[in-house]
Amino acid sequence: MATMPLLTDETASDTARAVFDDIRAVRQTADVNNFWRAMANEPATMAAVWERLKAIMGPGALDPLMKEMIYIAVSVANGCEYCVHSHTASAKAKGMSEAMHGELLAVIAMASQTNALSTAMQVPVDERFKV
Repeated sequence: MATMPLLTDETASDTARAVFDDIRAVRQTADVNNFWRAMANEPATMAAVWERLKAIMGPGALDPLMKEMIYIAVSVANGCEYCVHSHTASAKAKGMSEAMHGELLAVIAMASQTNALSTAMQVPVDERFKV
């Protein structure tokens, strides 16, 4: 159950509605997902997050699919069910195959295991790895 109401276009402020409209335009969709509808309760924060998201997830050195796959990995590590689902859907829309998804999950699981082992053993970092 959401801890904030999911605002509609009718109940959201002018600032939030402007973000809704930009989301629709940028993503070329009629849909505004529940994350943004919850964020609409804090329009200034919502607008700032949307601007940062557009900048970071927009064109850059990493291709869009890679960015979505990184987002999935971080979302799994942070335990964000919503983000895992929304970014998995986005990654699939950008071309992530079932084989790629399976391999991504295997890498996430492997990294989680080796991270836990290294942390538990307090393994010192090799000097050659330090940048």
